[in-house]
Amino acid sequence: MDIDFKNGLIPVIAQDRRTRDVLMLAYANAEALELTRTTGYAHYYSRSRQKIWKKGEESGHIQRVCRILVDCDADALIYEVEQTGAACHTGHASCFFRTIEGEEIAGLVFDPEKVYANKDE
Repeated sequence: MDIDFKNGLIPVIAQDRRTRDVLMLAYANAEALELTRTTGYAHYYSRSRQKIWKKGEESGHIQRVCRILVDCDADALIYEVEQTGAACHTGHASCFFRTIEGEEIAGLVFDPEKVYANKDE
């Protein structure tokens, strides 16, 4: 299937395979998608760092990809994943942990200051 990358990227929703919860939204380029397909673990493209990253490479909170779904226009993907730990770098299980009014609807799974303490070393 031909994937429609816009400006070299495609949006990817990570969804928990078991609960169906939406965990996060990120982007992939062709190389990140191929790495995901060949390794079975979620890889994305960081627009801010301009590089490919494997989910959990720093935190250990990896995503094993069980299935990849493509939408009708082939311009968005869903990674159905088995999430280890939390998906969000803020320490929440999902990146969607608050309402638009700012109310937090889910607590922390881990302390990001401890997990990323040695990030710059």
